[in-house]
Amino acid sequence: MLRSLTTTGGEHSRLPVAGWEPRYRRLVILSDVTVAVVVAVVLGGLLSVGGAALFKDLTLGFLTVTIEVCALAAGRAWHPVVLGQGAEEYVRLGRGLFAAAVTLALAGLATGVVSTRPWVFVVVPATALVALFARYLLRQVLHRARRIGQCLLPVMAAGHPDTVRDLIERTRDNSHIGWQVAAVCTADGTGDSIAGIAGVSVVGRLDELAEHVRRGGYRIVAITADPYWNPRRLQRLAWRLEDSGAEMVVAPTLMEVAGPRLHVSGVLGMPMLRVSAPVFTGMRRVVKGVMDRVGAVALLAMALPLMALIAVAIAIDSRGPVLYRQRRVGKAGHEFTILKFRTMVRDADRLKPALAGDNEGAGVLFKMRRDPRVTRVGAVLRRYSLDELPQLLNVLAGAMSLVGPRPPLPQECARYEPDMRRRLLVKPGLTGLWQVSGRSDLSWEEAVRLDLRYVEDWSLAMDVMILWKTFRAVLGGQGAY
Repeated sequence: MLRSLTTTGGEHSRLPVAGWEPRYRRLVILSDVTVAVVVAVVLGGLLSVGGAALFKDLTLGFLTVTIEVCALAAGRAWHPVVLGQGAEEYVRLGRGLFAAAVTLALAGLATGVVSTRPWVFVVVPATALVALFARYLLRQVLHRARRIGQCLLPVMAAGHPDTVRDLIERTRDNSHIGWQVAAVCTADGTGDSIAGIAGVSVVGRLDELAEHVRRGGYRIVAITADPYWNPRRLQRLAWRLEDSGAEMVVAPTLMEVAGPRLHVSGVLGMPMLRVSAPVFTGMRRVVKGVMDRVGAVALLAMALPLMALIAVAIAIDSRGPVLYRQRRVGKAGHEFTILKFRTMVRDADRLKPALAGDNEGAGVLFKMRRDPRVTRVGAVLRRYSLDELPQLLNVLAGAMSLVGPRPPLPQECARYEPDMRRRLLVKPGLTGLWQVSGRSDLSWEEAVRLDLRYVEDWSLAMDVMILWKTFRAVLGGQGAY
């Protein structure tokens, strides 16, 4: 088995993602599935009450194994990052099998099949115990291979020579982690000796790091302390490494980001943050899309009477259409027509150039606290964001989300810098961090920072938090004009 896990060749300083990783992952998956099948067959046979129940037991056994495998996959129990080290591997395995037990129990309750109880309380827990032991044995095999210099991950270390040297020494003393520092980048591209740093070659400067990583195919980019690093440079580096196949690991005091992309773990006896690439697709995004549409339908149903009253008030207050249509830029730069209740006089857009000198908006935005184009009803609607209620139809149509960055105008996007364009990686939102953090009172830089933070650190929990805070911000009418 050791031979099947290792790569060919000797010391590697410039390797692509190690070939043993997918093989080890397949071995773990095979182990878990085999354990699930064997335990189901053995305990299922013992739980069988006779030939008449054989078909039912076979069906329950197949259902149990299927649910267990699906729960482990959904719980990311086979993600390469957690395999082979740390407690997270065992936590995800236990969490996945617990979810399987709950799912099986609910299925039994829903169908009235009481014979699922032994499978829930005996078979699934037994599967968890045996699978945990099998994972432990596989880990011991992996660690044994690492002690003899096999199954190691090629690492690019980047930082001050002193902190890099400390990292190299730790990797050598703790081979079970599986890191092999194969190259180094420093601020000036030099080491502390002719041989580099602790015998590892210095291949370039810190500002060339991304290019060296791409050319060398390193599996890990370990960022250690150095005056060169600041939050901005680290953020740009993370973006440039997103599609390189490299995992970026950063000393925790260097990067001001938060959310599900950061995973704190103990590596070589010191705390490190794993920075995973942002995910813009997958099951969580599917769940978000479903929540958007269900939430839009529910909110529309509740708001219809109020929207009817607003429409009547607008029609009475001033001449013109009730709804205002405007082109905005959505996900991936695709334009769509946004819907709002009209809050200004007819042809307000034609009057905008004459007011350019009174613009109080930040950055590329045009805002005025006392815009003469706003009607009396419009002022009230804007204060409490009621003019945005028709955007629920945009959410229902899929052009917007309940929560996301502010939907920009095409002319605003034309003036975006590269960093700002990352706002277009997700759907714009009816509300967002900008809505609950000051709205129009925010500076342009702060508004951009909040939108980028949302794009980088998005989670369902963050969406729920923002929706909750939106109601308070709207009721208070803060920052709206």
